[in-house]
Amino acid sequence: MVLGHRKASSSSNRPSLDDNTNDADLHGDETVVSEEQGSVLTHIISQLRPGADLSRVTLPTFILEPRSMLERITNFMAHPETLLPMPTIDDPIDRFLAVTKFYLSGWHIRPPGVKKPLNPILGETFTGYWDYPDGTRGYYISEQTCHHPPKSSYFFMAPEHHLRIDGTLKPRSKFLGNSVGSFMEGLAVMRFLNRNERYFVTQPNMYARGILFGKMKYELGDHASVRCPETGLEADIEFKVKGWVSGSYNAIGGVIKDKNGKSLFELSGLWNEQMYAKNLKTGKKELLFDAAHSKPSFPQSRPLEEQGPTESQRLWDSTTRAIKKADQKVATDEKSKIEDEQRRIAAERGENHVWQPRLFRPAPEGDEHNLDWIINAQVDDKASPEKQVEQILAIAPIVPGQKTQDASATSTATASTPASAPSATATTLDGSQSSAPPPAAASIISPTPSAAPISGSSNGGLYVPAKPRAIGDLIDFDAAPNTSTPNGAAPHPSRPGDPVVRMDSMGHMDTFTDAEP
Repeated sequence: MVLGHRKASSSSNRPSLDDNTNDADLHGDETVVSEEQGSVLTHIISQLRPGADLSRVTLPTFILEPRSMLERITNFMAHPETLLPMPTIDDPIDRFLAVTKFYLSGWHIRPPGVKKPLNPILGETFTGYWDYPDGTRGYYISEQTCHHPPKSSYFFMAPEHHLRIDGTLKPRSKFLGNSVGSFMEGLAVMRFLNRNERYFVTQPNMYARGILFGKMKYELGDHASVRCPETGLEADIEFKVKGWVSGSYNAIGGVIKDKNGKSLFELSGLWNEQMYAKNLKTGKKELLFDAAHSKPSFPQSRPLEEQGPTESQRLWDSTTRAIKKADQKVATDEKSKIEDEQRRIAAERGENHVWQPRLFRPAPEGDEHNLDWIINAQVDDKASPEKQVEQILAIAPIVPGQKTQDASATSTATASTPASAPSATATTLDGSQSSAPPPAAASIISPTPSAAPISGSSNGGLYVPAKPRAIGDLIDFDAAPNTSTPNGAAPHPSRPGDPVVRMDSMGHMDTFTDAEP
């Protein structure tokens, strides 16, 4: 279900999840494995040792969720009622508490039982959009930027609400005996563009318990954090796993502290039910978010006939339809076809090949470097929302009626360009040659204003850096100020607490002052 005023016919777009998803689907976290399924799991696991990496292990389809990891990431933005108001809150502490509420609001969304999403293939993409009640939209673009180890990079923006999120998720799965752990490394950076604030977000780890004996059980565990370097506020959140004899499932605990380390709020509750924040100054405890009675808003995406062959929903369509029908034989066969083809393509590329994503580029040095990859376009945070929408839609097809270049041709051209060779050329939409592979170009089929060129090379509205920074290159902050940057870049500080000049993930050189510890 998607919130919004724009009515959409079933022929014009496609929901990210089925509309008949109900609360039981979103809150059930146990799976009873049949004897036959248990034999399959036991056979696979018998070949592993505790601590073994599962990234190269082919898992049976009966434990798979019928959507790709690229699509599952959208759970993070599935509660617009917590997402959209945040930049409008004036008090920095209240604003941070609202960010914490937003962060905690998406963890209850999951399929019934213990399921893992499909592993995206290298170069796979997923895009989608949300229609909001006020008539505005949120836009999402993602790509699998690495396969071994897996890295899923994504970009979200709601222009009218001054919101932008950049992130890369890097899951590592390990066999732990009677459990499988998925360690969710990576980083997301959320920006309030009207306040020049950033929020650095990490994720808890995920566990599937009881895979050898007992009922399979889904748990979130370990610590995650929300941090704003501009205000110094930070939340340390513990997702508690149940002990052998004590504790409960799905519990959280945590604290919000100011820049001096003083505790302001205490967090408690269950991440799939009610969560609370207690003001430690007043002693008042208030409901922060009620997951048990919430209804998530899933993104819409373009119909399958408009999608390219490596877009998630079209790529996995036969597999996901079989999973939904519980036809494990067909699901396994269809999934194997895709995986076998990817192995063939990987063999042709060779071991020394350096993959270059189509829609993302290496993250710059600085405190956002752990993003690894950021969107390969410059969306002007000072432009009007209308202009920002044009710039976003020029990156990749998102809404119904957009089309793109042949994805396979673009992938082949891009894949042959090593990240360390910025002088390599790629043919652009207008037939000219650019010094960097552009993202897949999107155009509108139905009449609509065309996107104006964005800063960078003029390429049908696409941003193509004149000389992209190679992976591993450093920014020399000790060099003399560059007059081409706004106000000239200040030298790198020599004392803690001094202003720091760095390039942010939007490609801007700017001066930041982190809150003192």
